[in-house]
Amino acid sequence: MSISKPNILLIYTGGTIGMVKDVETGALHAFNFNNLLKQIPELKLLDCKIETVSFDSPIDSSNMNPEHWIQIADIIESNYNSFDGFVVLHGSDTMSYTASALSFMLENLAKPVVFTGAQLPIGDLRTDAKENLITSIQIASLYNDKNKPIIREVCLYFEYKLYRGNRTTKINAEHFQAFKSLNYPCLAESGVHLKINHQYLLKPKLNTRLKVHRVLDTNIALIKLFPGMNEAYLNSVLHTANLKAVILETYGSGNCTTDKWFVDALKNAISNGVHVVNVTQCVGGGVNMGQYETSSHLKKIGVISGKDMTTESAIAKLMYLLGASYSKEDLKNRFETSLRGEIA
Repeated sequence: MSISKPNILLIYTGGTIGMVKDVETGALHAFNFNNLLKQIPELKLLDCKIETVSFDSPIDSSNMNPEHWIQIADIIESNYNSFDGFVVLHGSDTMSYTASALSFMLENLAKPVVFTGAQLPIGDLRTDAKENLITSIQIASLYNDKNKPIIREVCLYFEYKLYRGNRTTKINAEHFQAFKSLNYPCLAESGVHLKINHQYLLKPKLNTRLKVHRVLDTNIALIKLFPGMNEAYLNSVLHTANLKAVILETYGSGNCTTDKWFVDALKNAISNGVHVVNVTQCVGGGVNMGQYETSSHLKKIGVISGKDMTTESAIAKLMYLLGASYSKEDLKNRFETSLRGEIA
């Protein structure tokens, strides 16, 4: 026996998907989500009940920050027992960051949280917003024959593909296919039929209570290595006031210069309590410290491996782990361990 009418909460934070174009003037203005069914009658074909809630002041995703992540988490927590699934409408530019952050903030999540957005406004003639929205709601409504949700994690749906949220990166500013998950297969594909790749889904326990982590520590820095980077630049970042962690975007499988000034600067930072994480600046693949001589020295001085994690996920995970005030060794162990399917 399947659930008859799942209750889905649509959370609008801002972004292109929530804009409509005035046919007379061409100007964009915010979409009234109270008139959702009137504007998108196709939603009536979905076998679910839809309610909406919007940020008091919807924001462009370029202005998204951890305070807004907490706001989204608060909405989900306060409505968790009343709804069967959640769809978060979000600007595409920072969607991967927010989806990654929510995956760590929502511990013991056992219901779908699907992020989606659009490259063109919902009122545009060629918009991708309607398909993204309709399919995201449909995915959030999927229950099995035991009345249990099929999706039980934070996901991102865009242009016919459902991805694990903390595995995604925005790879194109113009194409409808704006996101990719280079290191993990898609969770579902939308075509003539909606195909769920069950073998790739997270399968958390269903009888555990949702726990929301709201303490996020933003005292981190991101350094993308480049040929010719100088000592003064590196030291200026490593001596930032209150700095607790640094993410290095290294070359290839985690490689970097072996110059003494570079290694010594990192070694001093680590000895002063700064966590240093190694992720690759390549869009696919991961870090394998020790594979080459140009990464073995990082392993020796205590640099943390980001393995095949995205930069977006590494940033969110660090904020989450730093907020929990783990010891140096505990943080390293937890960072190098998959908590929400973010690394292989």
